[in-house]
Amino acid sequence: MNIFVAKLNFDTQESELRQAFEEFGQVDSVKIVFDKFTERSKGFGFVEMPNDDEAKAAIRSLNVAAAAVTAAAAAVEETGTKRNDIRFFADEIEIKSLPLNKKGGL
Repeated sequence: MNIFVAKLNFDTQESELRQAFEEFGQVDSVKIVFDKFTERSKGFGFVEMPNDDEAKAAIRSLNVAAAAVTAAAAAVEETGTKRNDIRFFADEIEIKSLPLNKKGGL
């Protein structure tokens, strides 16, 4: 299954993305898309997993984690808490290997 992954932090590395998905099964390939002129990440990529059940489990789990982080980011914006507190929350839900973008996405 070819999985489209959006809202990646511009600093996320392919190895970090691979590691996040490998927790759910075998990963054949990982590709983060870069702008050819600026050489900066476009904030999205693709992960290829050969087993559809493992891919669906990864999608479900990482979507739930991303939603929790987004909710935490919204709460932080509302209360004026520093961004480092979002990272602490992300560590608690075990997605610490992926840096967060400014909107709380992965």
